[in-house]
Amino acid sequence: MGSANARGYNAAEDLLGRNAGRPEKIAYIDDAGACTYRELGRRVNRFASALQRLGVQPEQRILIAMLDTIDWPVAFLGAIKAGVIPVAANTLLTTSDYAYMLDDSRARALFVSKPLLPQFAPLLPAIEQVVSDVGAFVDSGTDSPAPVRTTPDDPCFWLYSSGSTGAPKGTVHVHSSLAQTAELYAKPVLGIREEDVVFSAAKLFFAYGLGNALSFPLSVGATTVLMAERPTPQAVFQRLVQRRPTIFYGVPTLYAALLAHAEFPQALHLRVCTSAGEALPRELGERWKARTGVDVLDGIGSTEMLHIFLSNRPGEVRYGTTGRPVPGYEVRLTDEQGARVATGEVGDLWINGPTAAACYWNQREKSRATFCGEWTKSGDKYSCDADGYYTYAGRSDDMLKVSGIYVSPFEVEAALASHDAVLEAAVVGVEDAEKLVKPKAFVVLKQGGDASDALKGALQQHVKGRLAPYKYPRWIEFVGELPKTATGKIQRFKLRPQARV
Repeated sequence: MGSANARGYNAAEDLLGRNAGRPEKIAYIDDAGACTYRELGRRVNRFASALQRLGVQPEQRILIAMLDTIDWPVAFLGAIKAGVIPVAANTLLTTSDYAYMLDDSRARALFVSKPLLPQFAPLLPAIEQVVSDVGAFVDSGTDSPAPVRTTPDDPCFWLYSSGSTGAPKGTVHVHSSLAQTAELYAKPVLGIREEDVVFSAAKLFFAYGLGNALSFPLSVGATTVLMAERPTPQAVFQRLVQRRPTIFYGVPTLYAALLAHAEFPQALHLRVCTSAGEALPRELGERWKARTGVDVLDGIGSTEMLHIFLSNRPGEVRYGTTGRPVPGYEVRLTDEQGARVATGEVGDLWINGPTAAACYWNQREKSRATFCGEWTKSGDKYSCDADGYYTYAGRSDDMLKVSGIYVSPFEVEAALASHDAVLEAAVVGVEDAEKLVKPKAFVVLKQGGDASDALKGALQQHVKGRLAPYKYPRWIEFVGELPKTATGKIQRFKLRPQARV
């Protein structure tokens, strides 16, 4: 990515320019067909010129609320090439969420997939430009957009945080970061190469999915499979079998659902799998490896850091940990006073790396609390062993203090999930009769599970057999599903109001 060090640099031109020598190679396959790298470049140019003709100026924003089809990278890269800032929106939100994003970003145009139009219907009269047919919009452009000068440090795109702890924040990323995630993680850690076919169940609007299905494959000329529908086990299995991807990117809840499904394929063609979004329980990773012969490389990234900065490596996987720092990133664990914690102790995770966001849009106080010089506060708690492997201990605002000792909800959830009857679990703190905080578990059982008091007792004993006794859930409630963000993170804050006993 040497060209990103020059003052003139455009992320879209870089990623597309790397593939000038493979014009007939398939870049994307979606539900409707395939697109070569030559065609992708042509469509991106036409989108950029059509955007310019629409009157959208460099540094202005457009909102992209689109399903994962070839039109998504065309719109995203086309905007960047025109110096316009695409704001990638979660496609599973409510009308009020979209109203907030449109107002907060001051978007000049909305690009929306037709199936999502009903969610925007009440808002359409107030939006300057609405495009629901990207194909026709591309056809209105020319192959030669007016050149726009951008730099590595220019704002390039926004991602709204998932809102797992409240209102979403517009996270501003610069041009250099897209390629840097590929150079630092995708190539040396993931080992992505030109002959790979990649498939990400995580969608493009999600920071994890954006790297997986856009910057990573484009950086080496790989082929990407896109799926517009939600990643149900049936839909994922269909792509894994028909498209034969070699790299699969998932999240823990999806891996659990795939393993629990009766129609798990006999043979897959995978060589690498990754997991992010939430920490991967040890038992889940071990079961996937036993079933497929392929390790899951668990890692952690964030909207603020754009992609994974801590990860397990091929051949060096330690299930139950998030691995070691990705080269190019530095991490530290601190106590509440900011001092580094000792080996094995739990502390707040901070990251120093080149892909950190510039700021949160129009949220100065939150920006200053998160982006502190070269360091970014993750909001996660971790411990690090003597070998340099990091183990997740939960979100800082989810940690429980039981009998004066911090307890990680994730640790209890992982112990519960290791029971044969449990599909997934979430743990929150609840005050008992003496106003002391104790763990309560919300448990989703596998199909056919018996939601009985006897099973509750068995699960409590199961946790006691794996963890220190004070960590076991004092109460267990069986539920049909857990509240989650679209990226698969459990929203424990939504469980707290109903957790009273």
